[in-house]
Amino acid sequence: MGEENQTTVAEFIFLGLSQDLQTQILLFVLFLIIYLLTVLGNLLIIILIFMDSRLHTPMYFFLRHLSFADLCLSSSIVPQVLVHFLAKRKTISFLGCMAQIVVSLMIGCTECALLAVMSYDRYVAVCKPLHYSSMMTQQVCLQLAIGSWASGALMSLVDTTFTFQLPYQGQKIINHYFCESPTLLKVASADTYSTEMTIFAVGVVMLLVPVCLILVSYWNIISTVIQMQSGEGRLKAFSTCGSHLIVVVLFYGSAIFNYMKPNSKIINESDKVISTFYAVVTPILNPIIYSLRNKDVKDGLRKLAGRKPFSERW
Repeated sequence: MGEENQTTVAEFIFLGLSQDLQTQILLFVLFLIIYLLTVLGNLLIIILIFMDSRLHTPMYFFLRHLSFADLCLSSSIVPQVLVHFLAKRKTISFLGCMAQIVVSLMIGCTECALLAVMSYDRYVAVCKPLHYSSMMTQQVCLQLAIGSWASGALMSLVDTTFTFQLPYQGQKIINHYFCESPTLLKVASADTYSTEMTIFAVGVVMLLVPVCLILVSYWNIISTVIQMQSGEGRLKAFSTCGSHLIVVVLFYGSAIFNYMKPNSKIINESDKVISTFYAVVTPILNPIIYSLRNKDVKDGLRKLAGRKPFSERW
């Protein structure tokens, strides 16, 4: 089969989240509000951490990277979805689909690594406080951040290479609302077994391994917290751990469901709904749960707004 025959499909057509006009308008408004809040919240965190010297610590260094990743992930998917809500024909070019998969996979895999790194940072801070400054040096933090982005880029390259080596001929209607590898395999014109196994292997490395590291880290944190004398300290730590684990369950759980389950030629409506958790919902939750509930961040926001922080009122 010639090289020119392997990419005969010039564009893909999405069926979207709904075919009903009124539902699409409601979804447009909802997604627009979520996207604007996502951009505003994450930009605010990035600017605040950059400007406030009190937030120049390892935890906020990683939070800044997470906010930037959330901003990129949401922007690689949601603007196109918003346009399609208002369009009668929801299309994306072959190269556009490839670009969306490359970017969203790279950012998504980077977030997987960053969330694991952040849980390790909290583990060291809570369980080994006396060694924290020597273990989480500026150089170590920089290496962990670079490693997270590099691993995301590598996994995206592997996944995308195997996905787009397949021929896509004839069938170009995708029952989804954005391009991602498991969805695209359903319209491939050849056997997809090797690509499915590659996606599964990438899922093991970038989903199962990080989530295991996160659970181990938080198990040790909770074990240490239980031994604390202060009831208020225990409550605060449990509240923080609980909210962080909610994000972990939503992000990793939905991604594991879509990327690691056996492939089928049929896309269920539930698959599309579940994908919104890691593509749309998590990017707006991260700045709220990891940052805006934090006292240091609240004080930084008040300082940025020209109001005296709570810590300086007494």
